[in-house]
Amino acid sequence: MPTPRVPDYQGGSIAGLIPALLGPRGTQELPRWMPACVQGANQVVLLVLDGLGWHQLREHQQHAPMLSSMQGGSITSVAPTTTVTALTSIATGLTPGEHGMMGYRIDLGGHVVQMLRWGDDKGDLRTTYPPDLVQPCPPFMGAAVPVLSKAELEGSAFTEAHLRGSRPMGWRAASSIAVQIGQLLRSGQKFIYAYYDGVDKIAHERGFGEYYNAELRNADRLVADVAEALVPGSVLLVTADHGQVHVGQNTQTPHADVLSRITHQSGEGRFRWLHAKSGAENDLLEAAKQHHAKEAWVVSRDEACEQQWFGKRVTDVARKRLGDVALVPFSATSFDEPLDSGSYSLVCRHGSLTDAEIDVPLLAIAR
Repeated sequence: MPTPRVPDYQGGSIAGLIPALLGPRGTQELPRWMPACVQGANQVVLLVLDGLGWHQLREHQQHAPMLSSMQGGSITSVAPTTTVTALTSIATGLTPGEHGMMGYRIDLGGHVVQMLRWGDDKGDLRTTYPPDLVQPCPPFMGAAVPVLSKAELEGSAFTEAHLRGSRPMGWRAASSIAVQIGQLLRSGQKFIYAYYDGVDKIAHERGFGEYYNAELRNADRLVADVAEALVPGSVLLVTADHGQVHVGQNTQTPHADVLSRITHQSGEGRFRWLHAKSGAENDLLEAAKQHHAKEAWVVSRDEACEQQWFGKRVTDVARKRLGDVALVPFSATSFDEPLDSGSYSLVCRHGSLTDAEIDVPLLAIAR
């Protein structure tokens, strides 16, 4: 059995980016895992390419000549390797155990909430669970930085939860990103955050292949356009929130012996939380290990926290949002349940702690 990759919270992880870039620096140098050309930059652009894992980039580098030419290497995502948790860690500079956005679908006490939609199968839950109470930590260390993201995401509950207080500058076409960045840099803006989701969407819907290659070329051109928009003394940093694993039709439901011991599920297919019936916690853990240990890491909530999957500190609030037992596949499979279903079947997925999902790029180019 492989060993789960615990995020490198003390070293190079996406949770350390904002503290390194926006924190009080004085004479202190940037951490070693930061590309050297970032040192001394007067202006920084941080571009997040959702879903672009380090290993996928290396395997398809012929389709990404710009990214492949940049300085840097890989750092780790967070646990779980999912957009809700990872983007919140990037923006706040905190571990999941600190900010509490613990997954794609989170048990908030009365409802299991799909956090991107901020609702359940019955509708929107923003009034019941105000975003600033669910995730109270300020992004960007309290600075009102410009955020370039899809215009239709502005005003959403998840945006309010992880980007509130920033200056939204929504784009409707990706070609606008480099233009806006150039304008902001020329105006003297010191830090700019930009987000692009095309790679993740195509990987989910189409998997790896010619569609993925075409999208990677498109994302690479975007990076080249942003690099061209840099001004003297500025630097572009490119990272991602997680990587991808091709799962396709290799999905399953937890074994009947497991399901008979639970009240409900949360999380997602590659980081599935099982919530035990009262008094059934130990039996649930044993049943899950018996039926699924050959394809997944099966851990209790206590074990995951003790092994610091979510960081050194896990608040009481964050801990209550976890299930009793987690199924975290190391094979190319997904533990599905009906409430996870979307508008189409997912081909590539993420969430687990495999190399393919946890290693993400941190690449830079300076002007």
